Amino acid sequence: MLPIMAEFKEIDSCIRSSAKEQRNVIEAFYLCQKAIIHPLAPLFDHKEGQLKPACVDALRRVFYLSDKDQDGFLNDKEMQEFQIKSFGKPLLPDELENIKQTVGKTIPGKTAPAAPGTPETGLDIQGFLQLNKLYAEKGRHETIWFILRKHHYTDSLSLEDHFLHPRFDVPDYASAELSPAGYRFFMDLFLTFDKDNDGGLNDRELAALFAPTPGLPSSWQESSFPSTTVRNEAGHITLQGWLAQWSMTTFLEPKTTLEYLAYLGFEAPNARDLTTPALKLTKPRKRRRRPGRVERNVVLCYLLGSGGAGKSSLLDAFLNRPFDPLYRPTMKPRRAVNSVELQGGKQCYLILEELGELEPAILENQAKLDACDLICYAYDSSDPDSFSHIVDLRKRFPQLDELPAIYTALKADRDKTTQRSELQPDSYTAAIDMSTPLHVSVTWNSISELFVALAEAATNPSIAFPKNEDPPDHTSLYMALGATACAAVAAFMIWRRSTSAM
Repeated sequence: MLPIMAEFKEIDSCIRSSAKEQRNVIEAFYLCQKAIIHPLAPLFDHKEGQLKPACVDALRRVFYLSDKDQDGFLNDKEMQEFQIKSFGKPLLPDELENIKQTVGKTIPGKTAPAAPGTPETGLDIQGFLQLNKLYAEKGRHETIWFILRKHHYTDSLSLEDHFLHPRFDVPDYASAELSPAGYRFFMDLFLTFDKDNDGGLNDRELAALFAPTPGLPSSWQESSFPSTTVRNEAGHITLQGWLAQWSMTTFLEPKTTLEYLAYLGFEAPNARDLTTPALKLTKPRKRRRRPGRVERNVVLCYLLGSGGAGKSSLLDAFLNRPFDPLYRPTMKPRRAVNSVELQGGKQCYLILEELGELEPAILENQAKLDACDLICYAYDSSDPDSFSHIVDLRKRFPQLDELPAIYTALKADRDKTTQRSELQPDSYTAAIDMSTPLHVSVTWNSISELFVALAEAATNPSIAFPKNEDPPDHTSLYMALGATACAAVAAFMIWRRSTSAM
């Protein structure tokens, strides 16, 4: 058997058995079962004597998730946590030391036990791969499968679909947001990979963070991330911008957030919940005219206006970027997200979206309008033809009347001009019982007040609808009359009983 196994490396094992003599029968069935449940072929290339690339990629991700402090080593504590997660029991001290010595003999210098007064090191990625290679060479490949399957890998060494894409349905008029556990996970992730402690993730740190994933989400790449959120002076995304970006991604495409939570190693308190505890659903909001705040921490505002009105400059100001006088027409939709502090100290994430050439198509899409929390009509107060675009929009798309809105006059630092419109902006808004336009300029420090006003209107939509006088509320009067009537009936019944008793 040995020459046969030496010539044909794909043979897993050979065994002599006899049903008549009851010799090695159980062992034969065990080996057959092992060959099916824990196949060696997907893991190890016998001809090359190496782990296969797909197996290496999977084990690299496992190492990444197990290296909690991202120092490139699995220390004793991380090794114990990895052992418990993979096999359900801790390593004995002798077993842990034996692993280190075994790997150290095959790759000298790849392990180092912790020594008093020295930094704690342990098993690095090469040592981790070598350890699993030894398992494969010695016929203990079921150990590798235990590790991979505990980390949600299939027999084809891809992540389980239900793990990447758990069921998470968002009801109509509701939205998805990060839960406190989700925010804490992404915050810890940022702090772990900000190795230079400069408050931003540079390209190298971002690449290391997204190493166990397919790369940046496609929607991030299409929107020219990180230009969509807050960056520091060096152009690196800050913690504020990082959390804002994931808040926007969760609001617009929660399934993408769930997928990346799985790739990046989010662990729910209950393993059966997978990644869904990192998200939460908001209460559906349909009747926007009803007074009161909506239960949302992330809101979306469409920025509508004519070309050259200053919408792109407004997005730049929203992200604390300097004013650029060069005009660049916006072709495809552009988004910006940032946190805004509301009255009372509460914060929310405001998404501003400029629609570009897709403006008509998006405004005709009822689903897109249902997802929108606020319309900001913006015009150039120094351009006489700017406001007429807003008037035309409202005539072409009467469904916009169902959304709360704020009117804004941009470029207020320039000379104000008369608009070529049937009504001037102040008269127009008065005619429809709306607040007069807010006059702002991106060159003014007070521009932040506009973003607060937008966030307040998005979270309290009733204040951004026409100010029609509501009919008087007679509820309290009716309740008082009802109580008086009940008291009178009760007094009458008591009087009748007293008179009958006499």
